[in-house]
Amino acid sequence: MRSTQIRSTFLDFFTSRGHRHVPSSPLIPSDPTLLLVNAGMNQFKPYLLGEVTPEHPRATTIQKCARTSDIDNVGRTNRHATFFEMMGNFSFGDYFKADAIAYAWELLTQGYNLEKDRLWITVHQDDDEAEQLWRRIGVPAERTQRLGADNFWDMGVPGPCGPSSELNYDRGPAFGREGGPAVDGERYVEIWNLVFMQSMRGEGDDNGAFPIIGDLAQQSIDTGLGLDRLAAILQDVENVCSTDLLLPTLTTVQELAGREYPGSGSAVGEEKVSFQVVSEHARSIAYLIADGVLPAKDGRGYVLRRLMRRAIRHARTLGIDQPVLVPATASVIANLGDVWPELTHQASLIEQVVTAEEESFTRTLTQGTRLLNAAITRSRDSRSTTLTGETAFELHDTYGFPVELTIEAARDAGLTVDADRFTTLLAEQQKRAKAGGKAKTAEALRRQDVYRELSSRHGRTDFVGYDRLDTEATVLGLISDGAVVPGTDQGSTVELVLDRSPFYAESGGQVGDTGTIRTASGALLEVLDTKLGLEGFHVHTVRVREGEIRSGEQAEALVNGPRRDAVARSHSTTHVLHAMLRRTLGDHARQHGSLVDAGRLRFDFAHSSAVDPVQLATVQALTNDHLLDDPEVRIWHATRSEAEAAGATALFGEKYGDHVRVVDIGDFSRELCGGTHVGHGSNAGPVRILGEASIGSNLRRIEALTGRDALTYHDTERRLLEELSALLGTRPQEAPDTLRKRLDTLAAAQQELARLRDAELRTRAQQLAVSARTVPGGRIVTERVTGLGPDELRTLATNTADLLGGDHAVVVLGSEHGGKAILAAAITPGLHGTGIQASQFLIAAARTVGGGAGGKGSTTSAGGRRPELLDEALTIAAQDAGQALGQ
Repeated sequence: MRSTQIRSTFLDFFTSRGHRHVPSSPLIPSDPTLLLVNAGMNQFKPYLLGEVTPEHPRATTIQKCARTSDIDNVGRTNRHATFFEMMGNFSFGDYFKADAIAYAWELLTQGYNLEKDRLWITVHQDDDEAEQLWRRIGVPAERTQRLGADNFWDMGVPGPCGPSSELNYDRGPAFGREGGPAVDGERYVEIWNLVFMQSMRGEGDDNGAFPIIGDLAQQSIDTGLGLDRLAAILQDVENVCSTDLLLPTLTTVQELAGREYPGSGSAVGEEKVSFQVVSEHARSIAYLIADGVLPAKDGRGYVLRRLMRRAIRHARTLGIDQPVLVPATASVIANLGDVWPELTHQASLIEQVVTAEEESFTRTLTQGTRLLNAAITRSRDSRSTTLTGETAFELHDTYGFPVELTIEAARDAGLTVDADRFTTLLAEQQKRAKAGGKAKTAEALRRQDVYRELSSRHGRTDFVGYDRLDTEATVLGLISDGAVVPGTDQGSTVELVLDRSPFYAESGGQVGDTGTIRTASGALLEVLDTKLGLEGFHVHTVRVREGEIRSGEQAEALVNGPRRDAVARSHSTTHVLHAMLRRTLGDHARQHGSLVDAGRLRFDFAHSSAVDPVQLATVQALTNDHLLDDPEVRIWHATRSEAEAAGATALFGEKYGDHVRVVDIGDFSRELCGGTHVGHGSNAGPVRILGEASIGSNLRRIEALTGRDALTYHDTERRLLEELSALLGTRPQEAPDTLRKRLDTLAAAQQELARLRDAELRTRAQQLAVSARTVPGGRIVTERVTGLGPDELRTLATNTADLLGGDHAVVVLGSEHGGKAILAAAITPGLHGTGIQASQFLIAAARTVGGGAGGKGSTTSAGGRRPELLDEALTIAAQDAGQALGQ
């Protein structure tokens, strides 16, 4: 059974049993506690927590998942992968254990025709009910095993959890030992996990554990059937790389390597591991980039970079010296793009990103190899047989050089690496990073708990701001220092929740609204910002200007209208700018983030190089032209599938529900968007692009002004041009040529001045050389000169020493410059190799004028803050020179 049929069989089974098919969410989660989507239930977490009422109590999905916790097992086992498709069915307070177990058994044994006597079941050690239900299904006691922590599922962070029951398939003696899944996970491979969501884990304790703090408001079901593992069984192949999901990619890697993959049944050698790592990681890389993840030094971007570098390194061990990521990811797109259209849509971006990263890492390998070779040489010279852990860690942490290559190179040189020290340094770094991340997560979770409490008590905020800028409302809650408070007094700043609000909450790049709230008791609140506490739950940051505020009061909320209008102009302009960028640069130039503010915008987009100024000017002109054509801005609603079928663009990392809001601007821009907009393009006013710059690998940023701010900026530039023209005595349109000519004249004059200055310094050097005093052992020049800066004084000292030629001579000059004493010393070529350094004649002299000197070589300089002692310093320098030459 091919993977397409496996998917359709699963979805058909559950949709026919009342489950709504919910599309996969992007790999970038909306949950602040998660780096990447790692389970099918992530997007349903608000339903499982009871924060949001689902539109349907049953759901089924095929969710894209990324996990790197088992990255080192990829290729070494048959079942681990960093990317996989998780097929799942969910119940939100509807059916529970009995139906979940019955559904799973029916689908596996009838829908997929798996042999019943090869299915083994595990249940949690305390779950008598689940074991009894499996007995009724017909699973005998000898194929049922009770396990502990392995059969209790949570997210690894605070959230819903519960005991689970796993369905495992016996692949036969060729895959391992007898004894069931408790004995051998390779032979008895877990394919489906049924999680009985009934409990809630709280904030972590000092030991890093997340204790159960109570039961969920409703019992729910969360299941996950791994497509990769099921495909390997149904297609009778050893592992996922040999299924139709990845076989084309594995074939591509074999062609690049010029030899065949060792194949099923062969021992797990390093070559076999490398084939699988390159193939499996290529799939993860393609999906991550397609969903908006780009290489970075931390966060999810670092996960992507690690996968890319790991794939490249394993490709090199296979002897693939040419680029590997472009052809490997291209094979993923060709194979899976029909099922996951985002791969095809982002094919150009994927190619750009992997090309740039592979080129960068190749340079890293070259640089790291050079540094490593130097470190090996130092170890040998010191007769050490060990390369320090500090060296290995610096190469890894600072230069991104894989420690595996360090160990291999050291071994080839007859050295060992202090792996224990490296591991300690790495653990310390990870501990510091984890501590920082844990603190941020804890703070986010504390806030989420407060918002969740208020939301469960009062429900979602009724947002009326699309249609009006004011409304009557009730104060539902006040939050101060992360806790709900009954009231607050004048001068305080708190978070406030209303039952209904006209204030737009920051999302989709658009800033939150500001304005005022006045209560029935006369209190006046200034709304500083509005954000989403939870999905559909608005939180207003307010400062109490007058009076005092209490929960339960009636209030009048009023949005700052001019600011909202300015923000709307920027948002509509952003959509048009996005369309014009893609038209000018290519479809890959899609939005990766934005800031939509009053009178200004910031727009991040994918592109591999700096945008040519001519292209940038073209984008600005096209954007203004389309706005001036006054296209209608039309807003409509549809299901997400209907909107995407109509060509609507969904933005990276944004979370969308089944029903979406679509914004059309003319016939050239159609995006899913929840923000506020103008009614017609001409209302947005002009846009003025200030510039663009890189903000990361293959990621650029444009900053621009809109509406009145763009006009004000234009007026300012015009005034500056008129002022410049007046200073030049010419008309504005002639100012550039006039200024250019004067700059050319100035440059020529500066060159002539420099030539004359050099000639003057040579003449003065000749005069100083003639004045050199003869002392025992050589000649000395010590002179106070005027009108020279530090660089010129040093040049004069060097020129004088050169003129004295092969003599043993010392030149020390001093001058006063900028209220300070400066000194310069030089020795003649005749003293080179004698051990005499120019700096030794300035040490005492510099100390005299309140400074210091040092360094090695034939020329040096120094300075101090006491110019009145310069003559004394020169005398001391002359004495030191005479003593050195007479020795």
